[in-house]
Amino acid sequence: MTDSILSINDLSVYFGKKKALNGVSMDFKEKAITALIGPSGSGKSTLLRSINRMHDLNPEATVTGSVTYNGHNVYSPRTDTVELRKEIGMVFQQPNPFPMSIYENVVYGLRLNGVKDKQVLDEIVETSLKGASIWDEVKDRLHDSAIGLSGGQQQRVCVARVLATSPRIILLDEPTSALDPISAGKIEETLYGLKDQYTLLLVTRSMQQASRISERTGFFLDGELIEYGATKEMFLNPSDKRTEDYITGKFG
Repeated sequence: MTDSILSINDLSVYFGKKKALNGVSMDFKEKAITALIGPSGSGKSTLLRSINRMHDLNPEATVTGSVTYNGHNVYSPRTDTVELRKEIGMVFQQPNPFPMSIYENVVYGLRLNGVKDKQVLDEIVETSLKGASIWDEVKDRLHDSAIGLSGGQQQRVCVARVLATSPRIILLDEPTSALDPISAGKIEETLYGLKDQYTLLLVTRSMQQASRISERTGFFLDGELIEYGATKEMFLNPSDKRTEDYITGKFG
């Protein structure tokens, strides 16, 4: 795909001797939402964490194959993982705000990078919280602890924290699965509003969520990529019987 921002080629991931991902190749389009679906343990989150080298933190993990971003293999020894994770941000399943104010949560990455100008920080806080659809709810309490927010609000602050470092790609590992339906709906709307500016990769257990907000979907099973294509096409006319069985709820 010519307009892909990210290409994965023959990627396998092992934890000890166990193979969690088997020779996966995919391209991801820029400024689009791609959903990764499949039952628990099928390799979706493993793939996601490979993209910004989160597996580096696990001594058991071995990664083979390549992840090409901006024309470079991120597994090259020359890759600066701090820079990489600024450009490829991540939002986790459980909201994980830091035990500090909403404001300090959002500017955390900027302060690490030496940004001190208050006016710059103020502007980025406002822009990022607006991007995460939570500015109106928190603008009068920016110096209150983020821990005091509801789960859904905490998750949107975590989205804002990622937006603040101006990423190009945002990885989302089941960002709504720990939330109530109303909060989940707000996160979904937020993500849909971000896709014109960012490339979003979304691991989700919700078929409805994948069909509502993604343009492309990859279906994983037992560490293999079974099918990958336009979401509408996959949901209406899957090319593999296993995809059809999963989408129609026969297993999973």
